[in-house]
Amino acid sequence: MAELELDAALLSVGADLPWLTGYTAMPLERLTMLVLPRNSPATLVVPRLEAPRVEPVEDLFAVRPWEETDDPIAVVAALLEASDAGARAPRLAVSDRTWAAFVLRLQDALPGARWTPASTVTGPLRAVKDEAEVGALARAGAAADRVAAQLIGGEIRLIGRTEADVSREIGDRLRAEGHQAVNFAIVASGPNSASPHHDAGDRVIRPGEAVVCDFGGTLDGYCSDITRTVFTGPPPGEYEEVYEVVRAAQAAGVAAARAGTAAEAVDATSRARIADAGYGEFFIHRTGHGIGREEHEDPYLVRGNRIALRPGHAFSVEPGIYLPGRFGVRIEDIVVVAGDGSPRPLNQADHALAVVEA
Repeated sequence: MAELELDAALLSVGADLPWLTGYTAMPLERLTMLVLPRNSPATLVVPRLEAPRVEPVEDLFAVRPWEETDDPIAVVAALLEASDAGARAPRLAVSDRTWAAFVLRLQDALPGARWTPASTVTGPLRAVKDEAEVGALARAGAAADRVAAQLIGGEIRLIGRTEADVSREIGDRLRAEGHQAVNFAIVASGPNSASPHHDAGDRVIRPGEAVVCDFGGTLDGYCSDITRTVFTGPPPGEYEEVYEVVRAAQAAGVAAARAGTAAEAVDATSRARIADAGYGEFFIHRTGHGIGREEHEDPYLVRGNRIALRPGHAFSVEPGIYLPGRFGVRIEDIVVVAGDGSPRPLNQADHALAVVEA
C-alpha cells in the first residue's frame, strides 16, 4: 500500500477478506467490510447478526458490529476519518467483488476520495503461495485427481445418461473425496464439447462422441480444477489427431512454466503447438489462470501478461481445440512453480486418450 501510495483498503465479499482475516462474509445486502488503513489498526465492520460467526484475532483486527438501524457506510467513513487515512482526498483500494451499490454509496460519503481496485495490492501477494497454501492446493488437486481417474477408468457411466446427471455424479464424487463445496462440473458431449463453458443440460450422451469434463471445488479453503476429455467408444482418426495435438500442447505449456518465464510465453508455447498443427483459430481462450482461494485469480497465462513466473505461483495449463458443431478437446492440470524454479504439476491423472465403453 505504501509503494502504491494508498491510504486504506476496503475489503468486502470475495477472497481477500478470508485470506487476511480467516472470515468469509456471506454475500448479503448487509455490508461486511474490513477497513484496513495503511498505518492504523484494522477494523472488521460486520452486521451484528453475523458477528457470532467471526473468530476475532486481536492482534490483527478489531470487530465493529453494526445494528439494523445503523448506516454501515457511515460507520466505514467514520473509521477512515479517525485513522491515518482521514486525509482530505484519500486514495482508497476497494475489493473487486464489492457490490456496486456499496461502492456508489461509499463514493457519495467520501466525495474527495480516489479509488482503485484492491487487486492492485492483494493480487500479486495472493498469487505467490506459501508452503501451507501449496499443500492445500495439492490436497485439493489429489482429490480431484481421484475423481478424474474414476472418469477415465469408466467407473462413471456416460452413455445413455444426460450431461446434467453425470455432472451431478461428478459433484457428489468430489464431495466424497473431501471437497466441502463443488464450484463447477462441466460435462459437454458431442457438439456441445466445442463450447468451452457449456452448461450441462438434458442432452443424452451417445456412443461415438467426445465428452469434455471440467470440474473443481473447494477443499479447506483452496480450489481444485481439472479437465479430461474422453471418447465413448472407438474414436475416429481425426479425433485422435486433435487429441494428440492438445496433449502435446498441454505438456509443452507445463514444461515451459518455469521461474523467470513470462506468463505470456507459456501461453505462446502451447498456442504455437496448436497453430503449427493447423488448428490455431480453434484455440479460443487463454492457456491458463491462477488458482488459490478463488478458481480464477492472478497470474493469468495470456498474451500481454509479461509478469515473470516465480516460485509459489499456481495456475492452470489448459489448451484446447474446439471445432464448432463437431467436437472439442481440452486437457487441464494445475501447476505450481516449485522452490527450485521447475514446474510441479498437482494433477497426475492419465493424459492418454481415454476410451470409455459405458
